[in-house]
Amino acid sequence: MKEQYKISDPRVLKAVSHPLRVRLLGLLRSDGPATASELGRKVGESSGSTSYHLRELFKYGFIEEDDDRRDGRERRWRARHRYTSWDAGAMSATAEGREAIRIMHLRQAEMVQRVLEEFDTAEWSRDWVDAAGMSDDMISLPPAALREFNDRAEELLRDLSAKYAGDPEARQVSVWYGAVPRSKEEEP
Repeated sequence: MKEQYKISDPRVLKAVSHPLRVRLLGLLRSDGPATASELGRKVGESSGSTSYHLRELFKYGFIEEDDDRRDGRERRWRARHRYTSWDAGAMSATAEGREAIRIMHLRQAEMVQRVLEEFDTAEWSRDWVDAAGMSDDMISLPPAALREFNDRAEELLRDLSAKYAGDPEARQVSVWYGAVPRSKEEEP
C-alpha cells in the first residue's frame, strides 16, 4: 500500500466525500481487504449499494482489486493508499474546490463523532482509558507556526509508530488533530 494519495482535482475529492464511500475506504484502510458483502454487513447496507460505491472508489483510484486473496464468487477490494491528502491552497482557487474541501472536512468530523460514540470505556483497561481522550485549546499562531505544528505532529506519530512496532499492547488508534483560525468576527 502506498503512503498517500495526493488529490489535485476537486471532482476526485467530491467523489470520495460521499458518506458511505468515506466509511468504506476507511474500513479497507483499517481492517484490510474485503468484499462488498462483508463491508455491507459492517455498515448496514446492501451488497448492491456497497458494490456500487466500491466501483466508484475504484474508478477514482482509491481502491483496487485484491488479486492476492481473490474470492471465487465476489471481488475482494483493498485500499491503494494509507491516507488521502490535498493542497488546500491550490484546491481553494475555485468555488468547486472550496466546496469539495468543506464537504470533506464535514465527513472527517462525522467520522470523529462516530468513533467517539463507539468508544466505550468499560471495554478497555485503565491504561487505555487514561491514555485516550480529546483536548482543545485556543492559542494565537501565524500560518507558519500552524504549518510547523502539523508537520511536527505527523513526524511524532511516525516516530512513535516505529518505536512501538511489535509491542504486544499496541492496537490501532484513531488519531485526529485539526486547527482552523477563528473568523475575525469571533475574535475578542
